[in-house]
Amino acid sequence: MTADQPPSVYFFDSSALVKRYTQETGTAWTEALCSSDENAIAIAQIGLVEVAAALSGKHRANAISDEKFERALADLLIDARDRFRQISIDNLVIEQAIQLTRRQKLRGCDAVQLASALSLNKSLLENKLPGITFVTADEDLLTAASNEGLLTENPNHHDDHSASQ
Repeated sequence: MTADQPPSVYFFDSSALVKRYTQETGTAWTEALCSSDENAIAIAQIGLVEVAAALSGKHRANAISDEKFERALADLLIDARDRFRQISIDNLVIEQAIQLTRRQKLRGCDAVQLASALSLNKSLLENKLPGITFVTADEDLLTAASNEGLLTENPNHHDDHSASQ
């Protein structure tokens, strides 16, 4: 990235973001994207709650240890404060999410995350900046994002032995 080139913007939904905090298919690829200073990472605020809930579920199922759970939650909150651009959920996002559920096969929080991503993408394009890449491990959400005109990536489709972009 050169000084006059804007960073690539990746919008992570919770199904993709959780891979940064627990070992799953796509973790290495996700980590590489999130760790690069050449990338800006955006999330919907509701995504923080969804990731925390997913981690809590893994912890309750004894899929991750107490220590890994506490570390993952602490890292999530640090990233939320220092690394991620959080997209606020306002009335316009909620209204767009409702409309998305009419056009696409989406669950409620997925529609909110997609509406947040579309709001950010619109803002970037209006300012003559490159649009976002929407990152999700949910096939229905991936299809919906693509149908809405976003570039998409699924971390599950990336070999963790080659974490290059």
